[in-house]
Amino acid sequence: MEENRVKLIGAARKAFAASGFAAASMDDLTASVGLTRGALYHSFGDKTGLLAAVVAQVDGEMAARARQAGATATSPWERLLAVGEAYIGMALDPEIRRIVLLDGPAFLGDPSRWPSQNACLSITMQTIADLIAEGVIKPVDVEAASRLLGGTAFNAALWVADSDEPQIVLPKAIEAFRLMVEGFRATRA
Repeated sequence: MEENRVKLIGAARKAFAASGFAAASMDDLTASVGLTRGALYHSFGDKTGLLAAVVAQVDGEMAARARQAGATATSPWERLLAVGEAYIGMALDPEIRRIVLLDGPAFLGDPSRWPSQNACLSITMQTIADLIAEGVIKPVDVEAASRLLGGTAFNAALWVADSDEPQIVLPKAIEAFRLMVEGFRATRA
């Protein structure tokens, strides 16, 4: 059963990235991996459940890539900025753009309710708490700051993804993100 699940997520990921969620054919998708619609329904409930699984996978990979981008930062503050900027920059990736940023919110609703986004929120909350404890960020409610920072990065990525000129919009989004995050900083260096 897990093997079928993995096959279906892989096939759906390709189909959703290529055609978009609405246009992807479930019959073509299941046939491409030698399964039936029944296997899809058994594992995911419906096409939307399959999309949720694909979004969770891609979103998890995005979080890992963002953390990797922050790993080389010279300070915890720079790491926070690098992670947010990397997340926004991923809006240029066609698969991420289509699956997570365009189809995800359109068909799954509010991203703040997605389990994958809540996993990111937990990591951000720990980062913010640590930065407050170190005196890098002004004392502020950790959850409020984390939700605002995460929401800012996500919405900036949405703007880039939906733009007709994403290469032009991306640096504007990153600049505005940096300015907004700077408002949380306790000291200016």
